[in-house]
Amino acid sequence: MIPQEIICRKRDGEALNARDIRAFVNGIAAESVSDEQIAALTMAVWFRGLSVEEQGHLTLAIRDSGATLQWQDLSGPVVDKHSTGGVGDMVSFAAGPIVAACGGFVPMISGRGLGHTGGTLDKLESFPGINVTPDIPTLKQWVRQRGLAIVGQTAELAPADRRIYAIRDATATVDSRPLIVSSILGKKLCEGLDALVMDVKVGNGATLTQPDASFQLAEEICKVAESAGLTCSAILTDMNQPLSRSAGNALEIREILGYLSGDRREPRFHRVTVAISAEMLRLGGLARDTEEGTLMVERVLATGAPAEVFASMIAGQGGPRVPFEQLASQLPSASITRPVFAAESGTVTAIDTRSVGLAVVALGGGRRKAGEQIDHSVGLTEIAGIGEEVDSARPLAVVHAEDESAWQDASERICDAYMIGEGSPNDAGPVILGRRGAS
Repeated sequence: MIPQEIICRKRDGEALNARDIRAFVNGIAAESVSDEQIAALTMAVWFRGLSVEEQGHLTLAIRDSGATLQWQDLSGPVVDKHSTGGVGDMVSFAAGPIVAACGGFVPMISGRGLGHTGGTLDKLESFPGINVTPDIPTLKQWVRQRGLAIVGQTAELAPADRRIYAIRDATATVDSRPLIVSSILGKKLCEGLDALVMDVKVGNGATLTQPDASFQLAEEICKVAESAGLTCSAILTDMNQPLSRSAGNALEIREILGYLSGDRREPRFHRVTVAISAEMLRLGGLARDTEEGTLMVERVLATGAPAEVFASMIAGQGGPRVPFEQLASQLPSASITRPVFAAESGTVTAIDTRSVGLAVVALGGGRRKAGEQIDHSVGLTEIAGIGEEVDSARPLAVVHAEDESAWQDASERICDAYMIGEGSPNDAGPVILGRRGAS
């Protein structure tokens, strides 16, 4: 295999066959293909695209570049969910415990924050001592014991994707739809799943900001997954505003603790959580249909069992060994907590959600470059949504910062991100926008 020839063919718009794709990916894993060659091919794909067939070949090659989890003698299905990324999206921390409490097994391989979107692993690491990089035997033990583990991609799983992803981040090819599909599914297929539910974000806070592109992404993920033998469906959800009231690592965990305990459940976040969880139960065969899955979710939340699963997972992965009710006390807090108000009273008519996410990054809650340390305590709470009235009593958000300068910068970014007008109060629009895939 000569990497340059494969790059040339894709550069010129030719289709790549399974043999060439597998050879190139194997070269990435073996490090016989250089970073420059990976960059060249990803940029060629960004311009020329990949057919669904090519995406399938790339997905399987990424999966086969490392180990694949095998599950025997489990008492329930192995299922997972994945989000394409957004602001205030912490559904994984609710759906995982819910499905585990209903009898499913969830080996959730997650990622870190990228750009304006938060990362599941970064949020989880708000707890001191948490381990998100176990070896495969330990990961399997955690899942068998508790039904749930939330971890990062290890060197043993899809190693080719680790290199490809790092190059994409550095070469402005993160938003290539074919590369998104193969990266997501290559890792998910390593988990040995029976079923996968995708949460594909739509709107100005999504990775792909054009709605048509998000719907096409959902279609392609489901088609490629099906071609690889994985039952998969996609739920398209609104990201024209933050999904929940919080954005920032420990702050989102605090909101999840309130959600699982039943103290506070924001309606839009709850609707997405129930939809994703019910679909996981349906595809995994634990519920006959969506209606039964929805009832199961509501009933198990009422028992408090998902909260116990969450606390057990945190303790089992090396985090604080305390009762669920004491977990919030283990999270860090910022030095300054102060609201930011709009310049004039009115109704929120639109939000630049990406800018809200970037305000959290600027506070130190996200990374400006790979490997940068983050501050888990900073971020936003009480985020106002579209259709809500704001005035001198109701702020746009409460900013959690480490110093005055950071608070001032974030407050200016938040003010710039909001459009205030004469819109109808409480007219936020739907949060579930469509479904694709397995019927």
